[in-house]
Amino acid sequence: MDIIAKLAEEFHIRTAQVEQTVALIDEGNTIPFIARYRKEMTGSLDDETLRNFHERLLYLRNLEERKEAIKKNIEEQGKLTKELAKQIEEAKTLVAVEDLYRPYKQKKRTRAMIAKEKGLEPLANLILLQMTKETLEKEAEAFINEEKDVKTVEDALKGANDIIAEHIADDAEYRTWIRKATWDHGKITSSAKKPEESSVFEMYYDFEEPIEKIAGYRILAINRGEKEGILQVKIEPDMQKIASYLARKIITRKNPNTTKALFAAIEDSYKRLIAPSIERDIRNELTENASTEAIKVFGKNLAQLLMQPPIAGQVVLGWDPAFRTGCKLAVVDATGKVLDTVVIYPTAPQNKVEEAKKVVKALIKKYGITLISIGNGTASRESEQIVVDMLKEIKEPVQYVITNEAGASVYSASKLATEEFPNFDVGQRSAASIARRLQDPLAELIKIDPKAIGVGQYQHDMKQARLDEALTGVVEDCVNSVGIDLNTASYSLLSYVSGISAPVAKNIVKYREANGEFLNRAELLKVPRLGSKAYEQSAGFLRVSGSVEVLDSTGVHPESYGAAHKLLGMFGFDESEIRSGGLRLLGKKVAEKGRAKVAEEIGVGEPTLCDIIAELEKPGRDVRDSFPAPVLRDDVLDISSLKEGMILTGTVRNVIDFGAFVDIGVHQDGLVHISQICDKYIKHPSEVLSVGDIVKVKVISVDAAKHRIGLSMKLGKDEK
Repeated sequence: MDIIAKLAEEFHIRTAQVEQTVALIDEGNTIPFIARYRKEMTGSLDDETLRNFHERLLYLRNLEERKEAIKKNIEEQGKLTKELAKQIEEAKTLVAVEDLYRPYKQKKRTRAMIAKEKGLEPLANLILLQMTKETLEKEAEAFINEEKDVKTVEDALKGANDIIAEHIADDAEYRTWIRKATWDHGKITSSAKKPEESSVFEMYYDFEEPIEKIAGYRILAINRGEKEGILQVKIEPDMQKIASYLARKIITRKNPNTTKALFAAIEDSYKRLIAPSIERDIRNELTENASTEAIKVFGKNLAQLLMQPPIAGQVVLGWDPAFRTGCKLAVVDATGKVLDTVVIYPTAPQNKVEEAKKVVKALIKKYGITLISIGNGTASRESEQIVVDMLKEIKEPVQYVITNEAGASVYSASKLATEEFPNFDVGQRSAASIARRLQDPLAELIKIDPKAIGVGQYQHDMKQARLDEALTGVVEDCVNSVGIDLNTASYSLLSYVSGISAPVAKNIVKYREANGEFLNRAELLKVPRLGSKAYEQSAGFLRVSGSVEVLDSTGVHPESYGAAHKLLGMFGFDESEIRSGGLRLLGKKVAEKGRAKVAEEIGVGEPTLCDIIAELEKPGRDVRDSFPAPVLRDDVLDISSLKEGMILTGTVRNVIDFGAFVDIGVHQDGLVHISQICDKYIKHPSEVLSVGDIVKVKVISVDAAKHRIGLSMKLGKDEK
């Protein structure tokens, strides 16, 4: 297989792009670096495409390696024909390759092997030829051998059946056809092991759906129900279609002496050898496909969550609600530094509301708090009501936000949190995290295992290594697209920067602590274990705002500094103009002269030129500013106060296969089913909605007992 040609075909890109992208990957360049600083070579492929490209490249290389290993093994057996070698070489999937290898693969002693050891293979071949004029009982008499434990005619025929059954099962052509027929025409069914018992899987107690149509989230739900011992799951193929196919292929002559035996062998082969294997293959493929889609949705949600705009310049009170143990508070200044912590007891069982209000009011006055971040966990609803009542009693302009605290408890008990706040208990750390999530969601959330953040579905049912790899890639892309302040970033944030490993990230922080702030990007080369390659990969994503070299505070890579200075000189601009707010007219002047001509004169490609212009026009820009900001509240709603028809503003918390959960300020998120998102047909909610989106919704149903709220985004003209 020509891997380069295959990738060019699959990704619809030129062969030269594929070759250069493969070369960049093989040289050890990171995906963020390639996506940002090697656009001319890749044709401006984005991060997501490059990661998919890399994954596919690895698969195809593994496939070719497996083909060579299999051909070598069969050749050593003396059984590799030109035709078989060609079939293996032309196979497009690992499954197809393994099907071809199956007859030559070393197996545990099978019934067929034992039968062959007893000398029954000639009898099996005789039956397969379908030319005997004698009855099989008569033919079998010649194979009776007490020494080989073939005592009767029945023993001989049973052994011959085992050989034929395995022969059928090992045929790659048959398996390929049956697998496809099962996929195209079969059903997946599930039933309850104990139908009388209630569970969250009740909708799957008597369930069936065509294999080719079943949604991924249903597969993951069924798998979980099966794993928990609640459901029994089966693949039900079109047996008549499969039986007819095998009969046509195997029974080639009308011979009354062999036909019955061949039908029996076909049935045995399918039920005992083929069906379990095919069912396993299809279940694995369904799960793999479902996991792939779920990981994509998870990754997209995670990216949108991480890329929520920071709320800068505000002193925030983080409020970690609880009942018995009290609400933990942490005051965090505009830089993220924790100024004070305290525990109050306004909720049950102590209900010290007035005392708690007094403490919070004092904190607001003392530190100039302008925003309260309330975690959405236990006692959130009660805490929110107390905050709202208190805000009505003070003159200071303070607002609050309900913050998704998923993962805060995981972080607070982590080694990282212990290192960051050695003198805090888990409650104080959690409150600090809840506050910081508003100030810089990216910097705070990267400290937490992505699976604990609260977006996505069925993440614990997937291959964890694959999920971790995908989500780590998402975090890396977000961190590198934003850019990191070299003098303030934590080592956990630095470890996601392109080219920087966790040990090197710690060395950067140690160097900073020992020598003071970095004066420029070039000083990075003095950090232990940070060599020229790591510098090349990372420098463009790290910012040094106070550097003498003004470009150190932008996303312009050091390798392009010469080109950037030429560009400034070409149009008579001064570096001081960059510091004062940017060169607003630079892009216009370049366009007037011609981008291609300017790019050639300064020695870069057009994509790099465009990136340099964007950085010089808006130095220090934060790409997150284009995303919707959190909804700030000053009043509270209760689920009991919701009425059908109410129009509310909410924030999208999670996007899943069948809809989206929206926070409307009542502690319990409401569900907008996919059918209620818009009037046009959509395959997936992510086509329209993203985590963090601010949306208008109508309440269409309220079930207070089950804490379920149904919402719709289909609003009339007068409701929008």
